Amino acid sequence: MIFGDSGTTTACRSTPPAPESARWLRDARTARALSLATLVWLGVESALGIAAGFAAHSVALIGWGMFSLVEAAASLIVVWRFTGSRTHSADAEARAGRAVAISFWLLAPYLALHVVYDLWAGHTARPSVLGAVVTAVSLFAMPFLGVAKRRLGARLGSAATSGEGTQNLLCASQAVGVLAGIALNGLGFRWADPVVATLLAAVAAHEGRKAWRGHVCHH
Repeated sequence: MIFGDSGTTTACRSTPPAPESARWLRDARTARALSLATLVWLGVESALGIAAGFAAHSVALIGWGMFSLVEAAASLIVVWRFTGSRTHSADAEARAGRAVAISFWLLAPYLALHVVYDLWAGHTARPSVLGAVVTAVSLFAMPFLGVAKRRLGARLGSAATSGEGTQNLLCASQAVGVLAGIALNGLGFRWADPVVATLLAAVAAHEGRKAWRGHVCHH
C-alpha cells in the first residue's frame, strides 16, 4: 500500500496506467532523473561511510555505508526500469524486486558476523568526524528524495519507484541511529556501535523479505 498526501492508502500497481498520458511520461522521466542523481550521491556516500567506518573501527558506519550500496542498487533498478521498452514492463519490476531482496540478504549476515568479530577481537569504535558529516548530510537530504519518489511511485503505479523512496527514508532514519551511536561512543558507551549495527542487520533481513514477496511499496 502507498500512503497518499491525504493520509489514505491506495493499492500499489505493478503496471503503468493505460493509456499513458503526457504527465505519466513526464513523471517517468523525473523518476529516472532523480534515481540517477541519487545513484551518484550514494556512490560518494558509500565510499566515504565505509572509509570512515574502517578508520574508526565502527561496524555501524561500515554497515551504513554498505546499506548505501543496497540503495544504489534500487536507484539503478529504477533507471533500468524506466529506460527503453522496459518502461512498460511489469516483469522488469518483479525481477528487480527479487534482485534487491538478495542484496539485502547478503548484507544482513555480513553485519552480524562483523559485530561478533569486533566484540571477540576487542575493537572499540572511535568518534569519526567524517562519518558524522556524511550521515548528517544524508539525514537532511534523503527525506526530500524519499517523499518525492513515493509520490511519483503512486502516480506512476510503480512499486519500484515508491520502494526506492522508502529506502531513502529508511536511510535517513538509519543516519539518526548511526549519529547517535557515534555520539554515545564518544561519551564512552561502547555498546552503542554494535547495537546499531545489529539493528541494521535486522532491518536488512526484514526489507529483503518484503522485497522478495513483492511488498516493497508497503509502508
